[in-house]
Amino acid sequence: MDTPTDRVRREVKRFMAFRAPSWAPRLVERETRQELADALRRYHEVVLAPYRERTPARVEADRSVRGRALLADGADGLLDGLGPQMRWDPPVLHVHYPPEERDLVLDGRGLTLVPSYFCWGPPVSLADSTLPPVLVHPVLREARPVAVDRPLGVLLGRTRAQVLRGTALGANTGELARLAGVSAPTVSQHISALRDAGLISGLRYGASVLHTLTPLGAALLRGPDKPVSAVS
Repeated sequence: MDTPTDRVRREVKRFMAFRAPSWAPRLVERETRQELADALRRYHEVVLAPYRERTPARVEADRSVRGRALLADGADGLLDGLGPQMRWDPPVLHVHYPPEERDLVLDGRGLTLVPSYFCWGPPVSLADSTLPPVLVHPVLREARPVAVDRPLGVLLGRTRAQVLRGTALGANTGELARLAGVSAPTVSQHISALRDAGLISGLRYGASVLHTLTPLGAALLRGPDKPVSAVS
């Protein structure tokens, strides 16, 4: 709402080149921007807010995977694993970016990677290259919805089975609570039971504990002839 009018005018002009709605030029008027902001808030309350626990869990899981890649293999490991629509060819990160070709030269500036639950297509960067460089990319997703195998759910209980599956890529207590849709104290009880059974282990990292599968837990998830299916 407080974006300077001159900047709004420049961005609307750029926006009009991509089949913008006929009312887009009116966004230079504060009243129109207020109407749009109010509509977006109402949309958020009805459509998005009911799933407020699910989306942060996905985003945090993505950040966890990226962060561990960075810790294990440095910046090269992080950038090399951003695919499939991004390819790291040092010193250039090639990004599938239709409908136009463009070069974003960092020139010593950092690049902020933003995993987005709502980004389903190619990654997106800011149109104005003079702004701090940002690359919004889709969060890691499974090829099919997360499901708990019925035998595993019967053996452990559905919630405990979800917690076990959530540790396949490593997760902290808060991430597991959001994944399973339970409170932190409840998920802590499940974590303790799984740890006592030798299925997961914990490693303190800063102020939190990273929970990961033990070989026994991985074998239980894998079953007789299946690879471990991790929550992304």
